[in-house]
Amino acid sequence: MIDDLALALQARQGSDEAFTQLVERHQAHVYNLCYRMLGEAEAAEDAAQETFLRAYQNLYRYDRSRPFTTWLLSIGAHYCIDRLRRRKLPAFSMDEERDDGTTFEFADPASLDPEAESMEREERDRLCRLLSKLDATDRAAVILRYWYDCSEVEIAQSLKLTVSAVKSRLHRSRRALAGLWQEEDDASIQVERKRHAMPVF
Repeated sequence: MIDDLALALQARQGSDEAFTQLVERHQAHVYNLCYRMLGEAEAAEDAAQETFLRAYQNLYRYDRSRPFTTWLLSIGAHYCIDRLRRRKLPAFSMDEERDDGTTFEFADPASLDPEAESMEREERDRLCRLLSKLDATDRAAVILRYWYDCSEVEIAQSLKLTVSAVKSRLHRSRRALAGLWQEEDDASIQVERKRHAMPVF
């Protein structure tokens, strides 16, 4: 299989077939990034198309010392950040602990247990919903780190931040997400208590 660098260089020299192969190879990654950033399927499709268009137009800027995937995802992340700012919207295990000392863990994706799979999907959807409450750049940093396993250096390059700024944003975002998760848990417990409360005469 031809690697990304070779395809990118061929595409840079005018090979549409090489660029088509890059699109086919990375379209799922780009779409998933855009969906997690924007939270809407139609908007994610538009953003993914725009990401590939911008990548094609800027192939001459691609730095071959960087992984092509990281470069491509950085284009998608920046585009989504711009979209979110214009809209003025405010398997991954999180390091932050809840109040009871436990950490967030999702069910094993390889599990054949339908109930476990359903719970995993619900938790993933819940996390995506909470991500929408983060600043756009913080959201991009979290997604690149925990969904795409990018290093702090790669995130810094992608988002044009310092490594220390990335560390700070990730730490702040983990705390914020943990707090939001706990607030939802507490609210859910309160609702359950009210539902089962005995009437007072």
